Amino acid sequence: MTPQLFLMPELAVRPVAGDVIELTGQEARHAATVKRLELGEVVLLADGRGTLIEARSTTVGRDRISFAVLSVRAEPEPQPRFVVVQAVPKGERADLAVQALTELGADEIVAWSASRSISLWRGADKIDKGLAKWRRTALEASKQSRRARIPVVTGLASTEAIANRVSETIASGSAAFVLHEAATESLAGRPLPSAGVLLVIVGPEGGVSEEELQTLTTAGAVAVRLGPAVLRTSTAGAAALAVLSVGAGRWM
Repeated sequence: MTPQLFLMPELAVRPVAGDVIELTGQEARHAATVKRLELGEVVLLADGRGTLIEARSTTVGRDRISFAVLSVRAEPEPQPRFVVVQAVPKGERADLAVQALTELGADEIVAWSASRSISLWRGADKIDKGLAKWRRTALEASKQSRRARIPVVTGLASTEAIANRVSETIASGSAAFVLHEAATESLAGRPLPSAGVLLVIVGPEGGVSEEELQTLTTAGAVAVRLGPAVLRTSTAGAAALAVLSVGAGRWM
């Protein structure tokens, strides 16, 4: 069974085998009281930026745990890089979307204020709270899926900002796709770059409007479909990443 993973974002210096390091604060309390970490248990520790440490617990306290480092490796940033523009879903659908995108390998998640989004983040306070919740969800999903890198969560972006991002992506030699149920081209089998960025745009519950589709395709995005079924906004992005992971060679 894969060891549990705990996060040490404050890790400033990469340790080496034989070092002793400490997990403190909320993450240590979570490990000791919720996960019931045992003395001598082997776990994974990550800084969220690619450093992955295998370590054995040597002391277990309520808010301080010591580990003997067994091995350390640096996981390079995956190529190509997956960027998902996710129209803000309503309620728990947002959590499901961010969780699934993280588990399926998104490297960046951009919150999009689409014209047909049912959930609207109005005002700076609402935007900050929404993005903070998405980031917490991405962090927890990274731990669950044993990811050494936590995806970056950015936004809230307008359609114009997304179109600019598409133009920049295409200009760099990368690829951009917008999911649309009426598209004639399938995402599966599309030629994909082996490096750079693969940008995927996922519409809201009401779908991508004709105006938005025109704006995004004019900027260079290719409208694609996933299959005969119309997927929910909370699952479409994850399905797209599964297709791209195989096509781009990230899943071997």
